[in-house]
Amino acid sequence: MTTHIERLIQQLDDSTGPSYDARAELIAIGSYTIPAIIDGLPSLGGFGQLTAIEVFEEVGDPRCGPALIGLLDSDNTTVREWAAMALASLEIDGAVEPLRRAYRACLERATPPDWTEPGGIRWALTELGARTPVVPPLTARLRATVADDAPGWPSAHFTEIINDLADHAQVMLHSQFWRVDASRTYVVSGPGLDWELDWTAPWEHLVEESRTWSLLEASDAPTGDNVFVAPTWIDRIDLYPER
Repeated sequence: MTTHIERLIQQLDDSTGPSYDARAELIAIGSYTIPAIIDGLPSLGGFGQLTAIEVFEEVGDPRCGPALIGLLDSDNTTVREWAAMALASLEIDGAVEPLRRAYRACLERATPPDWTEPGGIRWALTELGARTPVVPPLTARLRATVADDAPGWPSAHFTEIINDLADHAQVMLHSQFWRVDASRTYVVSGPGLDWELDWTAPWEHLVEESRTWSLLEASDAPTGDNVFVAPTWIDRIDLYPER
């Protein structure tokens, strides 16, 4: 049995097809496989480690916590991101401080805060209760009128949300639009403006620059009673975290 599991673990790296079947079988076997997967992580490449993270999440065994924390130091950006999110989804004890260090490392590498890795780490910290997004009163009130299962805010209020967030010194990063039809949710194409912020600029400049670009986006955003917008924004502390 052990030899078979070890063979399955090595197949996690084979993206030509065997990885999917190996992943499914390891998940089916369950917690018995976790120690062997942890031992095999160093021998796997980036693809295999990402697949191993998927197995960890599906099996839900907290023994993988230290291994996931170790992956926060990976040379692979996506591995670091997925490990961070898995730590939160599995509610691993002791993950907050390693996640904070990983986030500071992102900033020290000059990774833009709107890239997926820092975004994933912020999400993880938020899920673990270690980060509280700033939600101004108007923005909170506008969302309160939306059904609990709706993905965000009514797009008709997008301009109000942008101005409310900027007025409270929040920097808008990007937005995703969704359409809800018959209890099903679909991604809706937005204006697709290609804008980047100069993260070396003063915070106040970033706030107003993101407001300007976001309002341009809002002027051409999809609208409708069943169209919602899910904006992503950050506070000053997300760019200048306390040490």
